[in-house]
Amino acid sequence: MLDDRLAIDFGTSNSAAAILHDGRPRRIAIEPGAETLPTAVFFPAQGGAMRIGAAAAEALIQGAEGRYMRALKSVLGTALFHESRLIAGKRRTLCDIVAAFLATLRERAEAAAGRRFRRALSGRPVHFHSNDPARDAQAEADLRGCYLAAGFDEVAFLPEPEAAALASHGLGRAGEIGLIVDIGGGTSDFSVFRSSGAGVQILANHGIRLGGTDFDQQVSLCHAMPALGHGGQLRRAMGPGLLPVPNAIYVDLATWARIPFLYVPETRRMAAGMARMAVDRKAMDRLVAVLDEELGHELAFAVERGKIAANAGEGARIAMGFVEPGLAPEISPASLEAALSDCRRDLAQAAAETLRLAGIAPGQVGSVILVGGSSLMGFVAAEALRLCPGAQLRRAGAFTAVVDGLALATAA
Repeated sequence: MLDDRLAIDFGTSNSAAAILHDGRPRRIAIEPGAETLPTAVFFPAQGGAMRIGAAAAEALIQGAEGRYMRALKSVLGTALFHESRLIAGKRRTLCDIVAAFLATLRERAEAAAGRRFRRALSGRPVHFHSNDPARDAQAEADLRGCYLAAGFDEVAFLPEPEAAALASHGLGRAGEIGLIVDIGGGTSDFSVFRSSGAGVQILANHGIRLGGTDFDQQVSLCHAMPALGHGGQLRRAMGPGLLPVPNAIYVDLATWARIPFLYVPETRRMAAGMARMAVDRKAMDRLVAVLDEELGHELAFAVERGKIAANAGEGARIAMGFVEPGLAPEISPASLEAALSDCRRDLAQAAAETLRLAGIAPGQVGSVILVGGSSLMGFVAAEALRLCPGAQLRRAGAFTAVVDGLALATAA
């Protein structure tokens, strides 16, 4: 009898699905020729079917009229997740949208595998929200509700770094202690485990709400947003003196999940009012243009590309010519490191805390295994080796280790 369980890695930035076939993970191509797809959706302005994954990004790149949304997982456990908004002519909640995304993923997996999947084994971060058990529990309840609304009869959850540890079994020596460092789009998760012939023993898990989208936010605020007036000053409407430009619009514009909600009359009026009083009117007019022309996601992608280039050790620019011809703020490896210094510190502390919870000294760690797309940031490997200088640095499948481990876990 064929198993009716589908392993799903529903990620902040990318998602994947897999099954167990002859004792080994078999990833399902849920996009043509691809084993992962961007966790993104696009709603055409004139109605029609929701597009997901690469098709959603392509619609945005081609300038199609509609609403693009990404990083929806980061809103789980918040009031925003259940707020009804007018999107492409219809009132929807983010809960509705995540459920529709998961339903499409299930339908594609069923078509590819030729069977019905009634149960899901889903990855989840160790903590959706740092130091907030109530919100963390609500986030899992939100996600569970989305899976059930997507057509699954049952869903179980496994911490993502545990899944990555299962997939990484065999990379090191028997009896070796390993540290999983899983840096995703919205969270960073860690597991300490011991490998043996019998399998993997998890010694401790830990995680924080910090990931690649947060890296993008900091890079954007430090490099791109000053060109739109961030950090500038406003003249007072009455009397002498100057006021600082408020931060709120810029923080939201630098946050993937919040970009779509800035395109409302109130925010546009606020930006226009700030432009009238701005010391640097030209910069503030750029902010007005970004909001009026709904260029927030184009800006976010430009920042992401600049981050990747600087991480590769290159001097680069954030290409913002779609805002104003020739606009291209510089980003260098040094300025990238400065922008992400707090993130680097928090990740190092979280990894050290995981070892403490496991009762393991850094010198006992034989392998550090990097997982997740954002683990490709250079400072992640540097901090891991600084913490565990005697460990062998290994890389699992950045985008597939979690779903592979989830597929293996369906055998339990």
